[in-house]
Amino acid sequence: MEEQTRSIVQQSLNALLSNETFLPELQGDMRKTAFTSLNAILSTPNQIHKSFLRVPLKDGEVVRIPSYRVHHNNALGPYKGGIRFHESVNEEEVVNLAFLMTLKNALHNVPFGGGKGGIVIDPKAFSEQELQRICIKYVRYFNNVIGPDNDIPAPDVGSGEREMDWMMAEYKKINPGSPYLGSFTGKSVVNGGSLGRREATGKGVYFTFRYLIHDYVTANEKSLAVSTNPFAKTALEFINKPLTIAIQGFGNVGSITALEAYRCQNLQNKVVAVSDRNVTLYNADGLDIPALVEFTAKNRGDLPTTEEQLKEIKVSAVIQPREDILTMDVGVLFLAALENQLNDQNKEEVKARIIVEGANAPTTTEADDYLSQKGVIIIPDILANAGGVIVSYLEWLQGRETQFFTEEEVYKQLLVKMQTTMDLILPQYFGDPFPLRQNCYIHSVTRLSTVLYKQGKLY
Repeated sequence: MEEQTRSIVQQSLNALLSNETFLPELQGDMRKTAFTSLNAILSTPNQIHKSFLRVPLKDGEVVRIPSYRVHHNNALGPYKGGIRFHESVNEEEVVNLAFLMTLKNALHNVPFGGGKGGIVIDPKAFSEQELQRICIKYVRYFNNVIGPDNDIPAPDVGSGEREMDWMMAEYKKINPGSPYLGSFTGKSVVNGGSLGRREATGKGVYFTFRYLIHDYVTANEKSLAVSTNPFAKTALEFINKPLTIAIQGFGNVGSITALEAYRCQNLQNKVVAVSDRNVTLYNADGLDIPALVEFTAKNRGDLPTTEEQLKEIKVSAVIQPREDILTMDVGVLFLAALENQLNDQNKEEVKARIIVEGANAPTTTEADDYLSQKGVIIIPDILANAGGVIVSYLEWLQGRETQFFTEEEVYKQLLVKMQTTMDLILPQYFGDPFPLRQNCYIHSVTRLSTVLYKQGKLY
């Protein structure tokens, strides 16, 4: 996935290099030198921090757990990015996720840079006490590189507000007298977290889809109808039509996205399939999403896997293998799990005409190119799943000012921010043949390149 991101950034820089109206001060050899420098800066992280956390377990065993904190770029502000708790975490993955955070913050004009962290564990394999020790060790080992003005971690896959509360408490303990509320975001409200933070990413993911299909396409139906743009044609296929939705991943992002779709009054939504690490549940007439959310809350995040469990909660669904979700005959597919889900092996079986990336990097280069050539609309991760970092910024801001927004104020600011970005990107997207991902990258790279040039960092 890192190569995919670098490739698209290089394509974006190539487009800007030939555009003489962009940074017109740079001419001739100086321009080529500056753009070579830009490519080097954006395609590599500033620092990679790695450590082995030495953690005693309850049975007396002492384990050493690989962990990472990557600083990609801080031209726009402090490094910002979640800490992923997952057994598949590796250095290349964390570097790429930090890269995506840089682009995401630039796209949405959030004054943060790009960072990311990871701990190589299956969190469900550890007790609560052991997880707390792991969190404490992470803060101790990386204390010299994190902090409210340098690098601000947040939750990611496998972590949540509980882990951020533990980490902030340890940061406060080992940095007495220093500001600490902004050291981590995604905390519980009682510990200085923001109302609406937990729901922010899922709400933002669904909003980008709803705004594109309902608000934007409806308002621009006449101009899109005469457009030769292949993505405009796809969007018009869904206007004022019933929508069948499948959602891969039923964690914090996927479950909130499902609830937003279930409750939406603007579109004729029907969530017919959801999946997690164990199972896909399908019902052509639509699933009872609130009942499934309630079940997962009581069962460590897992969906029902047996007929008995479904009967207990009065949910009607067919139980299928988890991978079936990706190739179901639905109009819209939300990806809210992990990387590389749509790939060279399954790209030709994908039937959805709109794909929304709630997860980071869930579509490989091969699948992205193939589906885009078929006119499939892919709302990319850096556009769709930025709700978390936008509200993290609001949380960081509230912590600095010790004045807190209501939940309504948080959601209002979140949606205004995302709508502003959509209004900037969508006219260009429907006006040229580039996929939406490319349009978003060009915008991000434009902003980053301008700031890096103004800061004198290109030579």
